Amino acid sequence: MEIIRNCRNCFFLRILFLFILLFYTLNSCHFNKSKADDLLSIVQKGEINVLTLSGSMSYFIYKGEPKGYEYELIRSFADSLHLKVTIRLAENETKLMSMLLEGEGDVIAYNIPVTNEGKETVRYCGNEVINEQVLIQRANRGDTLLKDVTDLIGKDVWVIHNSKYYKRLENLNDELGGGIRIRTIEKDTVTVEDLIEMVSKGKIRYTISDADMAKNNKTYFNNIHIALVVGHPQRSSWAVRKTNPALAKAIDQWFEDNRNAPQYKRILKRYFEISKMAEDGQSPMINAKKISLYDSLFKEYARQIPWDWRLLASISYQESKFNTNGVSWTGAAGLMGLMPATAESLGLPVDQMDDPEKNIRAATDFIRKLNRMFSAIKNENERIRFIVASYNSGPGHVLDAQALTSKFEKNPNEWSDVETYLKLKSLPEYYDDPVCKFGYLRSTETVSYVQNVIDRWHYYREKVKE
Repeated sequence: MEIIRNCRNCFFLRILFLFILLFYTLNSCHFNKSKADDLLSIVQKGEINVLTLSGSMSYFIYKGEPKGYEYELIRSFADSLHLKVTIRLAENETKLMSMLLEGEGDVIAYNIPVTNEGKETVRYCGNEVINEQVLIQRANRGDTLLKDVTDLIGKDVWVIHNSKYYKRLENLNDELGGGIRIRTIEKDTVTVEDLIEMVSKGKIRYTISDADMAKNNKTYFNNIHIALVVGHPQRSSWAVRKTNPALAKAIDQWFEDNRNAPQYKRILKRYFEISKMAEDGQSPMINAKKISLYDSLFKEYARQIPWDWRLLASISYQESKFNTNGVSWTGAAGLMGLMPATAESLGLPVDQMDDPEKNIRAATDFIRKLNRMFSAIKNENERIRFIVASYNSGPGHVLDAQALTSKFEKNPNEWSDVETYLKLKSLPEYYDDPVCKFGYLRSTETVSYVQNVIDRWHYYREKVKE
């Protein structure tokens, strides 16, 4: 009997062992499958977590809406699978990689360099880009264009100290046997895009940037020449974890299927072809008593804020040149250049944005909200500048600038102080500051916008009476 009991116990123990082994094997298989078939789990949850950097090419908030070349591409991919996009920002490319590998996101939607070391841990996918560094030079009538890198000998080329452009220029100088006069910007308040603008305005002769950044900036400054290559080609691409081949394959297939699609071409056109040159200077009047065909509407709705109607007219000219059918590269539409989401939140359907009265009415409703938001600023002329800046960039960026201003112990209700920190929101050390919530801003555009609107308003007040 004892032997029988021992045999039965052994049998039950073997069965229990086999059950436990089977349980762990099945769970292990399920775990490995879920990692390998990551696309399925993403589709099931209906959301894709996207890692990227804040910047002019990748992701930024403009007038309260997300924009950026990489963002629009990943959003289009997500839309094809009916997925919600959640953006998670990193401080730099190194952090992007670590966040991906630690599972904080599903895909890096940012062109990171393709390296053999990287291939050991990630799968590169999407639209592979071959990027090069190019010379930025002004191309006004009468300017002599450099056509070969040897022409740089004896020339002043400005770059940010210790940047990758500085290092490339040093290497090129060595390759040529010396002679390039490398000038460096030591200030941490100057960006590559600032240097490009300085070339456009004739403040410096030459600088260097990546080709895609140069092409994007040519839509802001059409008098720059960007064809002379000065750097070696560098492959870059998006990336997913190596354990997620299904997601990588889906992204690759989407690019393959959509490369010639109208939507893809529209995205390319928005960032690399459509002019974004800001309107500046004084505007012409129809006659001494009239600014536009819509003066009566400006007067009617300005009284409801209350504002000077000529200030509304100045914003309208800056946004649309009084064109009711105008649409900017960002999608801002109508006389007052309202973004579709903003218009809809104010009760104006997108298909009615070309209606002059409805567009002006919605714009004044928006200005009324901004006026309440900045009600702590008691000086009306000061508050107007905050409102106009918010109208252009979205209030979030102005609130960020106020937070930075307070952090550095300046007056957050004084435009001259806030303007200083708004300008710095194009630099990662400032827009990545914990007090900032809205990331990168091409801030020179907003600063110029405020100045142009206010200057034109004063001009209108002088020339056209109440």
